[in-house]
Amino acid sequence: RENFIHLCNPHLEKMKEDILYHFALGTGTHDFPALFGDVKFVCVGGSPSRMKAFIAYIAEELGLGSPGYDYPNICAGTDRYAMYKVGPVLSVSHGMGIPSISIMLHELIKLLYHAKCSNITIIRIGTSGGIGLEPGSVVITRQSVDATFKPQFEQVVLGKTVIRSTNLDEQLAKELMQCSNEISQFNTVIGNTMCTLDFYEGQGRLDGAICLYNEEEKLQYLKQAYDAGIRNIEMESSVFAAMCNLSGVKAAVVCVTLLDRLERDQINSSHDVLAEYHQRPQKLVGYFIKKSLGKV
Repeated sequence: RENFIHLCNPHLEKMKEDILYHFALGTGTHDFPALFGDVKFVCVGGSPSRMKAFIAYIAEELGLGSPGYDYPNICAGTDRYAMYKVGPVLSVSHGMGIPSISIMLHELIKLLYHAKCSNITIIRIGTSGGIGLEPGSVVITRQSVDATFKPQFEQVVLGKTVIRSTNLDEQLAKELMQCSNEISQFNTVIGNTMCTLDFYEGQGRLDGAICLYNEEEKLQYLKQAYDAGIRNIEMESSVFAAMCNLSGVKAAVVCVTLLDRLERDQINSSHDVLAEYHQRPQKLVGYFIKKSLGKV
């Protein structure tokens, strides 16, 4: 059954042209079905360089690319986001934090709609701080929760608070977990992910420019988070889950943990260790895509 993108905006039908400003793309200047109509998998992550590395990796895994090929940035007309494509896979950067990924997702969802894409899976791959996990562990998000541990995304729209669900596709999470079991290269868990509004105070760090609480209070908070089923902390998953839910898109969040926040606040692993950690979500999602396409 064809499952098309659902747009929660009746106003778009009245527009002669839709300009995706932050992508430097538009329906009046680009043939979206020709460019993107075959896309089935979209992977999004914070860093442009990491998403370029991912498209090179998945191209090789799928046998669609050649070593050393310089994949062009589809959004080269802007410096806001980067986008790369190979076969049925689209790789897009989203920057850091809820506002940045929110803007990207509005335009990405419209792009997929205008391209008449169907049966899309969107997966955020990224990094996070772990809670009670060995650094390098990968967390597949069951539910994104806010800093008060509630499974919701809260936004003010026209001066009124709107609350949206942050559940993610349970079956997709199980499929990803099965893929991790099959490749068996690193520890992977399914757990809740806390999405915060900043990196320092919002995540209970003691090393920011401002900190008006002590270490005991910090540890008490993080242990409460662990007891609530939270296994990692990042800054994008809540709005990602909420927007994918509203658009009828199957979605998942797969993040590697760079440290255990119960042990320390600063990321002090070597560059080589961190580089290998960064590859873990790519490996897991790459294997999932290969398996979904019958290439395993």
